[in-house]
Amino acid sequence: MATTSPAPTPEAPDDTPLKRAIGPKLLILFVIGDILGTGIYATTGKVAGKVGGALWLPFVIGFVVAVLTAASYVELVGKYPKAAGAALYTQKAFKVPFLTFIVAFMVMCSGLSSASAAARAFSGDYLAEFTDAVPPTLVAILFILALAALNLRGVSESVKTNVVLTLVELTGLAIILGIGAWAVLSGDGQASRLGEFESSGTGFALMTSILGATALGFFAFVGFEDSVNMAEETKDPVRSFPKAIFLGVGVTGTIYVLVALVSSLLVDYRTLEKSSGPLLEVVKAGGGDFPPKLFALIALFAVTNSALINIMMASRLCYGMANERILPRAMGRVLPSRRTPVVGILFVSALAIGLVSTGEIEGLGDTTAFLLLCVFAVVNVAVLVLRKDPVAHAHFRTPTILPVLGATASLILASPLADRAAEVYIRAGILVAIGIGLWAVNKAVMRVRHEEGAGS
Repeated sequence: MATTSPAPTPEAPDDTPLKRAIGPKLLILFVIGDILGTGIYATTGKVAGKVGGALWLPFVIGFVVAVLTAASYVELVGKYPKAAGAALYTQKAFKVPFLTFIVAFMVMCSGLSSASAAARAFSGDYLAEFTDAVPPTLVAILFILALAALNLRGVSESVKTNVVLTLVELTGLAIILGIGAWAVLSGDGQASRLGEFESSGTGFALMTSILGATALGFFAFVGFEDSVNMAEETKDPVRSFPKAIFLGVGVTGTIYVLVALVSSLLVDYRTLEKSSGPLLEVVKAGGGDFPPKLFALIALFAVTNSALINIMMASRLCYGMANERILPRAMGRVLPSRRTPVVGILFVSALAIGLVSTGEIEGLGDTTAFLLLCVFAVVNVAVLVLRKDPVAHAHFRTPTILPVLGATASLILASPLADRAAEVYIRAGILVAIGIGLWAVNKAVMRVRHEEGAGS
């Protein structure tokens, strides 16, 4: 049961605890809703453009990589049920504050680039089914501001909204699977597309094409790592997280592979590639009487859910880093009346608005995947290092081979072998450079405060 705590003071902004409002069932829906959304609704076509009709293959590989890393996260969140996620694990494993900050900043930026991709998807082809009168960039900015307001209101309201949106987006994907089943039973669809690769070459060229598609498709699987940042707002996190994360990844992975199969059966990959609303193309190609506008509305709800959770994750990450003294303590300030991390929410929303203008869905999605693959490599190593740090309570322990394979797979997909655009590396490099600048400023402020304290 949550208790009432005194309002935070400037000296102790983290005196007000976060409210434990998330139960086991709500957490499972949260994880599923976090993973589902922008990735499958908006980037399926871009993945098809990289690999061709064999659209299902990158999602199968991405599912395997996601399970490997999810196992590491389950062990670590059970061991250390605190906010801050990968940043906390990195600090405990390596005790290098600079590395901890960079990892935390990369996770935050991945959430914000994901939210920005969702904002772009919201303002794209799905919205165009209703209107194209408002400039897309303005729509994306207003979209992020609305989500910030919801987050400020409270975690309970945000998570309950997530549950509703999760059910809506699951309905949308069920419609796609239903259309696919009907098409197959009716003799429609071209099964030959399922083995069609975009690359005309073999060997190395084919491998890089598949790796590039998998790296971009992996954007659809990110999200389970967001949930560990809600550990301090979850009831009994040690018991709740293993089931929630494994079920979430399993359910979404199965749905993704099936949706990819249906998409490739019904629509040529070149048509999918050109659309920012590829599943709308599937609805139109599937025949029947299902209204495209209704599906477009469902898709708008789906990408809204992705952005909502990413803004939530990033703000909680700010809160956790502030409590770990990686960011200024003011970043951990909680709004006493709503018990939400107000400064963190405002900060990450401002950054998300800035990112909206830096690229389109594919570039932002690939940036998200690249940043998180780098982080996942670190987390998979950290879980092995932290085996020497036992805790008093029982928790899930993953087989050692899984984090080894997870780290290797993450590094391969993050490498140039994945055939991603140069702009992704440039954008990620700029974000990391901003992080290094913030680190230097924070260190300077802390040094000045220490000197003032010593002189008083």
